[in-house]
Amino acid sequence: MTRLHSWPSYAGRAALVWSVVYASGAALAALLEPTLGYALAHQGRGAAVEWSLAVAYAAAALLARLMLRAPGLRWPPLAAWTVVLLCLCSGFGFLFSPAHLLSFLSRNQDAVDVVVLVNEGVAVLGAVLWGCAALAYRRRARGTCPYCGGSDRRHAVDRPGRAAGYTAVAALVPYTVLKTAWALGLTVGYTGAGRPGMDPRYTSDLGLRLYEYGVDVTAVLALVGMALAMALVRPWGGRLPRLPLLALGWTGAGALAPFGIFLAVWGVLMWAGAISNGLPDHAPWVVVIAYGGFSLYGLGLARATWAYQVRTRRACTHC
Repeated sequence: MTRLHSWPSYAGRAALVWSVVYASGAALAALLEPTLGYALAHQGRGAAVEWSLAVAYAAAALLARLMLRAPGLRWPPLAAWTVVLLCLCSGFGFLFSPAHLLSFLSRNQDAVDVVVLVNEGVAVLGAVLWGCAALAYRRRARGTCPYCGGSDRRHAVDRPGRAAGYTAVAALVPYTVLKTAWALGLTVGYTGAGRPGMDPRYTSDLGLRLYEYGVDVTAVLALVGMALAMALVRPWGGRLPRLPLLALGWTGAGALAPFGIFLAVWGVLMWAGAISNGLPDHAPWVVVIAYGGFSLYGLGLARATWAYQVRTRRACTHC
């Protein structure tokens, strides 16, 4: 068995080591003020944030130590998933970093801070390690096989996984239709002056040229996202390379679910009149339904990816 496939045997120790290292780096940044790229939600920086992260991840290290020494408790997995969310918040910008590769779609992007990007990548790695540690601990606490959960769940997860994939596809339909309608010259849901959907200051020449022919590049990307969700739940997806599909599925889910939830909440607050600035020139329902739909897409994509991962994994040799 390779080290990769024996992950339950070392996931807890790996999460412990990672937490100690990441917390130490945050404390070092707070004390000596080196530029180590620590941030919260890709925005909050400074000594206060660094100290907060140092304390939080030091507590995570204590939790990992407890999980190694007391394997039968019920509550540590829930606390471990909370650490996963914290790691994703620390590494939020890394999940969107592939957008920097799409330079042909936009211009005037902010320069990439390599130190921050590396730090966020390390935080995402922490989310993976802590997720594995939580899963292995929960399975051991339940007395099931830490490698597969103790039973062949391929058929049990396939039906809800398929439904989640279809839900993810449906969640992007409003966005795709709206952006295409804007590209075709309609202004439904747009309250400002001029043509919606494309800002010449940031859109590339290629994007502007396609927009003149009624093609919105982001709508095309939404179609690609729909195809990804379908590949995860339809038989033809089984003929595609497994690891790239899993990487795209989990990355898309981790990036778009929290992003969409933020936009959905923001749109509801706009709709309720709790905030006045909101998104200029956009009707509240656009933010809630079209943009907020990314939350449902991300959650559905996560469930579909998990179903695909279970359905296509090799047979367990440990139970």
